[in-house]
Amino acid sequence: MITIPKNKKLILFDGVCNLCNSAVLKIIKYDKKDVFLFAALDSDTGKKVIQHLKIDVEKIDSIILYEPNVSYEIKSTAALKIAQDFGGIWWLTSVFMFIPETIRNYVYDYIAKNRYKWFGKKQHCLLPNSKLKAKFI
Repeated sequence: MITIPKNKKLILFDGVCNLCNSAVLKIIKYDKKDVFLFAALDSDTGKKVIQHLKIDVEKIDSIILYEPNVSYEIKSTAALKIAQDFGGIWWLTSVFMFIPETIRNYVYDYIAKNRYKWFGKKQHCLLPNSKLKAKFI
């Protein structure tokens, strides 16, 4: 299993999705507490974490938030918990946690299903510059 520092959370994302890559860049921008690390779902790290958590990537292929020895979250819950970690005005996103997960995930799955059609797809995973390299494992 991959070693992740105790004070960090790992976000697994679809490395070829333009929407997902844009979201990663936004998360990095708002991650003022330096909480998050990133790995593409299909990277070696991503595959090891997925195998460790026994996640079926046929059902979950867009975002996983993994906090070692604590829990992991998927889909809309992962996205909302990521936003809540930003602090400040972002605490307002916690309101959406009151919406039943099945409804939130229905909307999330609809967007995820159409993400390539609406936002496009990259030929290769996001390659971080030297400044961002420490955020990717």
